[in-house]
Amino acid sequence: MKKILITGGTVFVSRTLAEYFVSKKEDVYVLNRNNHPQPKGVTLIEADRYNLGATLSNYSFDVVIDANSYTGEEVSLLLDALPEIKEYIFISTSAVYPETLSQPFKETQQVGANKYWQSYGTNKIEAEEILAKRVPQAYILRPAYIYGPYNNAYREAFVFDCATSKRPFYLPSSGDMILQFIHMNDICKLVDKLLETKPVEKIYNVGNEVTVTIKEWIEMCYDVVGESVEFIEVSSDVPQSSYFSFPNYEYILDVSNQTAVIGETIDMKEGLRESWEWYRENQEVVTKRDYFGAIEKMLEEKI
Repeated sequence: MKKILITGGTVFVSRTLAEYFVSKKEDVYVLNRNNHPQPKGVTLIEADRYNLGATLSNYSFDVVIDANSYTGEEVSLLLDALPEIKEYIFISTSAVYPETLSQPFKETQQVGANKYWQSYGTNKIEAEEILAKRVPQAYILRPAYIYGPYNNAYREAFVFDCATSKRPFYLPSSGDMILQFIHMNDICKLVDKLLETKPVEKIYNVGNEVTVTIKEWIEMCYDVVGESVEFIEVSSDVPQSSYFSFPNYEYILDVSNQTAVIGETIDMKEGLRESWEWYRENQEVVTKRDYFGAIEKMLEEKI
């Protein structure tokens, strides 16, 4: 039995990781401010990560999974508070790659500012650099768009809402922009395998081997709800992020290193089916954006 510390533990990524390792009979601790319900089977360490003091000084963990550090400062504060570090896994982001690089992005390419992700990406770069310097054995994961049960971002949930309302879908241009996703359970599987096999490579792009177009993704979302979709194409001069869940930015990750560790990832449609089954019982958890208001204001009045 491994003693595992997970930062967060109550929302989407960190919660799924906590429940996964509890199901594996590991001794799971979560570090958060206790503002949300805790996963079953974990031990709570209640603290503000900006004021840890001696909170962690009497603990010894086999593994630290840092699932919610967004800046170098946050990583540094956690490292300073831990009396020792054995295994460490950091959930970073694919936003660390500049949009100007050749694609698919590879882990060996130079990271840098991306105009679409701005400080989110550069803050994660700083966190990665501090971690690599202080904990050279740490693994760094750079996921594409994450989906699955507990997802509190208004992405697939927005399309589910359109489907259940039997609305036509306002499609960015022809809908042929490519999106790359990864189911949260595949991230859990990767983390587990890295801890088990301890490969030499330390940085991993994380995503499905097979990408989808916007149009294909929407069709799958409607289908798992049990509805068919009617598309209305929207001109590219309308800001895409005002009425759709993703910005007008296409990128693809090379995930061959990930595939070598865990093999194939979860089928996209089956993963979306799981997401729908969870969402229809937990709609209040999702942070919704007013895409419908934007559609009514900018698009429907023009039709």
